[in-house]
Amino acid sequence: MDELQPPHRGGPPWRSGARSRTAAGLPWVSTAVLLVFVMVGTGFAEEGQGRRPLDLAARLLLLVAVGVLLLRRRRPVVAVATTCAATLVYLAAGYPYGPVFVAVAVGCFSAIVTGHREAAWWSLGGLWAGHVLVSHWLYRWLPPDGDRAAPWTQQGFITAWVVAVVAAAELLRVRREQWAAARAEREAAERRRADEERLRMARELHDVLAHSVSVINVQAGVGLALLDSDPEQARTALTTIKGASKEALDEVRQVLANLRTPGDAPTSPAPGLDRLPELVEQAAAAGLTVTVGSEGDPVAVPPGAGLAAFRIVQEALTNVVRHSGSRTAEVHIGYGSGRLRLRIDDAGPATGGDAGGSGNGLVGMRERAAALGGTIEAGPRPDGGFRVLAELPFTGPDRDRRPPEPPEETT
Repeated sequence: MDELQPPHRGGPPWRSGARSRTAAGLPWVSTAVLLVFVMVGTGFAEEGQGRRPLDLAARLLLLVAVGVLLLRRRRPVVAVATTCAATLVYLAAGYPYGPVFVAVAVGCFSAIVTGHREAAWWSLGGLWAGHVLVSHWLYRWLPPDGDRAAPWTQQGFITAWVVAVVAAAELLRVRREQWAAARAEREAAERRRADEERLRMARELHDVLAHSVSVINVQAGVGLALLDSDPEQARTALTTIKGASKEALDEVRQVLANLRTPGDAPTSPAPGLDRLPELVEQAAAAGLTVTVGSEGDPVAVPPGAGLAAFRIVQEALTNVVRHSGSRTAEVHIGYGSGRLRLRIDDAGPATGGDAGGSGNGLVGMRERAAALGGTIEAGPRPDGGFRVLAELPFTGPDRDRRPPEPPEETT
């Protein structure tokens, strides 16, 4: 069965065929240009050399020396060995020197840059040694008749040419390896950034959904328990579920908006401590009374630290709703010199219940703090409650600007 070809999208048909053949690994165009250059250039170079005139055999040898370079990408060893062998036969037959050495250089370059260094060295070394034998010892029995030994200065020039070709090819090989290493490093860095972005988004989604679903779970339980005995209270629970689910959807859309094309600006600012009253309202809807206090002179917190602080408080209050028998919690915010201190307490005791959580909340809080170079401690208090302590460093040109004063006491 014939291989399926991509549809023709305009332009001369021969251009489409050239593209397909070149893509298959056969450099037709460059090889044809080189062949014309060698054939024409050799015709001009033979004048005044006193060697055999070009005939059909010479043209065939030149055709083989250049034509085999079509395989220099697929079979670089075969290409360089055949080119050097055909060139040596061409010179041993007494034909004139000329651009055929360009074909040898191209074959040598292709072999070395593709990693076949020894094959290139042996082929080029064999051509050099064969030329020494032909031009200094075997010339008596080889055409043309009456030929004399070549001067050693000519051999010195050929030796310098061989060394230059090998050195240039090795330099190109090293540069290509460096470029490949740099490209691989950039790709690895891009993959790391993509993985970090996916982790960040997963953490955002976890924090958003864990908090909202916990509120929905609690209110759904209240609604089911009061559906028959107190329909109005059940209606209030359903209203709270509707509001919590709407807010969760809005935040999920905001997180997923980052999947748009790179460079687009966020459609809305990331949540920060200015949205702390919303968390208090959501906790109140879930039956939790939250008291918020602050210490120190409030300063503007950069978006990264503000988002981390918001998510840490959100996750801590979610854990109180899900795992604590206490219906009260305290949030304390301390502003220091380039540092933000958070303390979230509940009176306990722990109920051991789980409202559908994944158990990754504390891990997520520690990751957020560590990403900013901060620390977080979470554990039971001696009196049976639970405490979360977080310290988040931040720097920025706007840290000394005073934001609106938060409420000292919010219930």
